[in-house]
Amino acid sequence: MIFAPTPDQRLVTVRRGGTLTDHDHRLLALWAADCAEHVVGLFEAQQPTDPRPRAAIEHIRAWVRGEVGMMRSRAAGGHAMGAARNLKGAARFAAYAAGQAGCVAHVAAHQLGAAAYAIKAVRAAAPAGAERAAGQLECDWQRAQLPPDVRELVLDDQRLRNDYCWSVFDC
Repeated sequence: MIFAPTPDQRLVTVRRGGTLTDHDHRLLALWAADCAEHVVGLFEAQQPTDPRPRAAIEHIRAWVRGEVGMMRSRAAGGHAMGAARNLKGAARFAAYAAGQAGCVAHVAAHQLGAAAYAIKAVRAAAPAGAERAAGQLECDWQRAQLPPDVRELVLDDQRLRNDYCWSVFDC
């Protein structure tokens, strides 16, 4: 579970009574796509013929461009998470990262799930004893990709939901 019991209104769109603008929602979606794309190769190395995680990343980018609707992006995200079902380790977490990214069109708070699962994927792929360092590098990389307009929001969200996200943001 990556969600806090009470939704953060800063991650709820204005249309739904929150304070998140469409512009910032799109920035969060693109950042989540970047996080997922950074690790999707870990899935593809194990499941080279399964296009679902990559498709979820493509769908969220298409949603940002206005080429697909929210429901299609969310469905692609669900299919990516389905691709993880019978897997373990890095491949499973990479598929979940892509799935979470695809679902950002529906609920912006999924952006943190994409980042958290990407860190878990990198940790799972690291050699024994190097997991924490690999996670640190991934977290640093993700933070370097944050768009300035949403940087403080994401960093604060990481701080607030870190316990729900397996403490992967202790970096």
